[in-house]
Amino acid sequence: MKITALPLVLTLGLATAALAHEGVSDPQVKSRMMVMEEIRINMGAIGGMAKGKLPFDAKKAETAKTKLLKASAKVQPAFKPAAQDPASEAAPAIWSDWDGFSAKAVAMDVALEALDTSSLETLKAGLGAIGQSCGGCHKVYRIKK
Repeated sequence: MKITALPLVLTLGLATAALAHEGVSDPQVKSRMMVMEEIRINMGAIGGMAKGKLPFDAKKAETAKTKLLKASAKVQPAFKPAAQDPASEAAPAIWSDWDGFSAKAVAMDVALEALDTSSLETLKAGLGAIGQSCGGCHKVYRIKK
């Protein structure tokens, strides 16, 4: 029986998400935090493969990409209501600059669509654009806690 680290990574990620969202009282905020957590978990799986921390598996990489695309499609709807909670990392700039935030979300969609998961080399090549889209959004629209 072959055991891989990916199930453990995903389990630990979900446990971390549960703890991080424990103090959130607003259901809308909790919902969008779960969307972002889904992105984080699947980026961790793909990033782990790219960095050699997890064995490369094209099928698992494609599954993670599919999950990322589904979660990415939920970003704008999840943030559209300007719900706030003390535990939230969402900056008010999201709603005061909705067009800018939306453009960053679309950039993530485009980068994810272009990601080729068929080989380790193509996976690594596509991660830069995804990382830039995530980082570009977080720099402006995320409050570090």
